[in-house]
Amino acid sequence: MSIANAVYANGTLPGGVRSRIIDNTNGLSMHVLEAGEASRPCVLLLHGFPELAYSWRKIMLPLAEAGFHVVAPDQRGYGRTTGWDSDYDGDLESFRILNLVRDTLGLIAALGHRSVAAVVGHDFGSPVAANCALIRPDVFLKVALMSAPYAGPPSLASSEFKDPRSSPSRGVIFDELETLEPPRKHYQRYYQSREADENMWRAPQGLSAFLRGYYHFKSADWKANRPFRLTAFTASELAKMPRYYIMDRDKGMAETVAAEMPSAAEIAACRWLTEDELSVYAAEFGRTGFQGGLQWYRCTDSERQRAELEIFSGRSIEVPACFIAGKSDWGIYQFPGAFERMSQVCKQWRGAHLIEGAGHWVQQEQPEEVAELLRVFLRG
Repeated sequence: MSIANAVYANGTLPGGVRSRIIDNTNGLSMHVLEAGEASRPCVLLLHGFPELAYSWRKIMLPLAEAGFHVVAPDQRGYGRTTGWDSDYDGDLESFRILNLVRDTLGLIAALGHRSVAAVVGHDFGSPVAANCALIRPDVFLKVALMSAPYAGPPSLASSEFKDPRSSPSRGVIFDELETLEPPRKHYQRYYQSREADENMWRAPQGLSAFLRGYYHFKSADWKANRPFRLTAFTASELAKMPRYYIMDRDKGMAETVAAEMPSAAEIAACRWLTEDELSVYAAEFGRTGFQGGLQWYRCTDSERQRAELEIFSGRSIEVPACFIAGKSDWGIYQFPGAFERMSQVCKQWRGAHLIEGAGHWVQQEQPEEVAELLRVFLRG
């Protein structure tokens, strides 16, 4: 992995959004995007997979204009942030969720803030944001979760809700998917595999086409995205989800998304992700590959991570919290019960907002509505 330039070239970002590198005191030189004056209350934006700080480009200025210092980092394993190990057999432990929380704490301190007005997390950034608020409510004064519901820390009590993401039964269900006809596999098991990075990074259709297909497949532009609640965390129920979640056993993600590649007319009509914007993602992932982000998924089965998070068993998020997602996003329901449980885990619950005309990439597909929801949340 190499970094040709530490920060983005002129013309890459919207006017008023800045790019720089900052030492986060936790081993990273973090590439961050900023908007607004540094003297104002901070809003921290945490991206997911396969995304970048760049994913927040459309809502940073509206939040800055509302009076905030808006900061979006390339998180550990991504983009122009350096100091992380990209080797599959390398330092996996540094990608544990508590170390990702430590990354954000170090960044906040390095920026000169003692606290942030809110931390906002999308996709895999959502559980990072949730744990930030759970563990350090004195620093993270509000939390907005996007696309990935948070059901609380792993429970030590057998009678309490068991989040399938951290339950031993998850491995059993993953095995049972292979017994279906046709045999299937969970995308997270695929993401944990050694071959996943190479399959996506060196996709037969080319990296840019792979990313275009992947982003299209999980967006509201793919009209078959009509999610509904699953009745249970079972193989037969999971198999009702699209194949970007429950894949054919013998296909990689490159082959999976190639089957749903948008037409030239659909690409030309896509205003939320132009070819110029897509080229930024292709250039960044073309240099780094995907293994840094895939390490996060491998940590979901880490016994050490589970044991660490069990320390917080029974603890609730005490700061104001809300949830935002696209109405066409299957991520809301992929782990049955998690969406409904958020209002119990978050003691100052401010509601869930499902946005029409958006799929998984909600802050890019419908940025105006997301920005307005966050402004109302921050004011309240």
